[in-house]
Amino acid sequence: MGQTFEDVQELSKQAKEIITTGINSLREKNYQKAKEEFTAAQNLLKNSGLSGYISICLSLTGMCGYLLDKNSYKDSLTLINDGGYMAEYSKENSALMFYQYALGTINFVEGNTDVALIHYNNALELIAEKDEFNFNDEIYLRRRQLKSGLDYTMPMKNDPLVSLVKIGRSITALTDINVLLKVIAEETKNAIQADRCTVFMWDKEKDELWSKVALGMNDTEIRFPADKGLAGYVVKTGESLNIADAYNDPRFNPEVDKETGYRTKTILCMPIKNNNQEIIGAFQVLNKVNGVFTKNDEDLLVAIGGSASIALENAQLFEQQKELYKEQKQLFESFIDTLATSIDARDKITAGHSTRVKLYSMLIVDELGLDTKNKEIIEKAAILHDIGKIGIRDSVLQKEGKLTPEEYSHIQEHVQITHNILEKINMSEDFKMITEIACSHHEKYDGSGYYRHLKGEEIPYGGRILAVSDVFDAITSRRHYRDKMPIGNVINILIKDSGTHFDKNIVDVFLKISLDKIIKVFLTENHHSFKDEDREILSHYNLRDIYSYINDENVTEEQKHILNLFNFYYSGNGISNEG
Repeated sequence: MGQTFEDVQELSKQAKEIITTGINSLREKNYQKAKEEFTAAQNLLKNSGLSGYISICLSLTGMCGYLLDKNSYKDSLTLINDGGYMAEYSKENSALMFYQYALGTINFVEGNTDVALIHYNNALELIAEKDEFNFNDEIYLRRRQLKSGLDYTMPMKNDPLVSLVKIGRSITALTDINVLLKVIAEETKNAIQADRCTVFMWDKEKDELWSKVALGMNDTEIRFPADKGLAGYVVKTGESLNIADAYNDPRFNPEVDKETGYRTKTILCMPIKNNNQEIIGAFQVLNKVNGVFTKNDEDLLVAIGGSASIALENAQLFEQQKELYKEQKQLFESFIDTLATSIDARDKITAGHSTRVKLYSMLIVDELGLDTKNKEIIEKAAILHDIGKIGIRDSVLQKEGKLTPEEYSHIQEHVQITHNILEKINMSEDFKMITEIACSHHEKYDGSGYYRHLKGEEIPYGGRILAVSDVFDAITSRRHYRDKMPIGNVINILIKDSGTHFDKNIVDVFLKISLDKIIKVFLTENHHSFKDEDREILSHYNLRDIYSYINDENVTEEQKHILNLFNFYYSGNGISNEG
């Protein structure tokens, strides 16, 4: 069977992610890891027809093989040339570019400067319009290194303009403030050719400087008063510090070196200012490689600060919005729980019903594999599905025994009341869906339900899930005027009414849920729990199995044991969690 367009798109996406990871390893000069990642991508792409990506893998695998072992020159060149043939066949610029880059690199290392330069120039021309893997900077830097007469293995001399571009690319899409601080620090360190860099933020409310630093295997937040240390000095004064000899400067505190064992030699410390020229933090860069920090380094740090400040302020704003959203969500969920509790307070006969309907609905949702957003919507609808009972008379709501036709008609009104209540607090499109689902749990698949007589797929999907959960809990919960319905009868109702009352697909899914999960919901009614060994046994069976065993005249002893074990917990037995 051939691959669909969607299959090829997904494969292309996966391959690109692996190739990108390999390129990042290449940038870090981890050639072995890069080679393994390019090989993995190539294996993934077998028989895919994605010749451009296959070409990239061949060219870069060959190049990495050579950089790992110069004696593999012939085999590596064969792989690169195979990549070249595939690149020509694909006619994709990215593939042709990496082929030229790989040839340029081998010639660079071999000392064939003129030939390497030709290949690097060819590579740059090929990605003039589209740089799919953001590789333009690497080629420019390699070419500059080549022209400067440096050895391939030497650290690259970063061009300030290229460094700014790289930093801008690295931080543009980041919204996590902690990740952003580390990325800016790392890129700044590389750009200025220093040993260390820390980016401090100024918490004006607490008047503290803070940052994320790597200590051992973990990232740790450090905080100190904003008037302490060199970073505090530049934040408070707005001045920049360029210290050529740390131990001969009275502003430097050597105690930190004593504690860490690090030896600070040169320091460049500078405030970070936003577009309004307000100080929001500070750079602290330590130990310039091969010398002292220059005026050019200071200028570069100012330019980096201009780009970084925008990203940092945006990230802080994003964090504030996330916190606000979190608080609003907690408030909203607390409000929903309070509404549901108010129903339990009025209708003690069915206390806990909404919670159990929610739990059963979540089991169905998980079995269906619905996404997080839909899961949250259905969960809230389940909690609120009976909120309309607030408008039902106590004499009807709390009546023990059978309702009269008039009373039954009155209690049916709770669904429309649910809609009317929730409609008045609509806050978003998502909440509208919660309203629609909550007020459709008494609709029936054949259109005979209430209150809008929706039919089939007119009923919201979440409403069809709630319908199964609602009926299942209603007939499996004990009331003081009646006991639970025998489980065989319960399952028979679900099966018999599939396609009329219920969506058959959802019933089928519900009956496949493992018994241990179903029983955990039963046990919330009496605050009991499982024996571990019983949970393990019942986790291998479902309600469909129970129904089969009940109706099987030739049921085995093992199947009888499963039935008895299930009924033991269904009857409300278990380990007490109280006392």
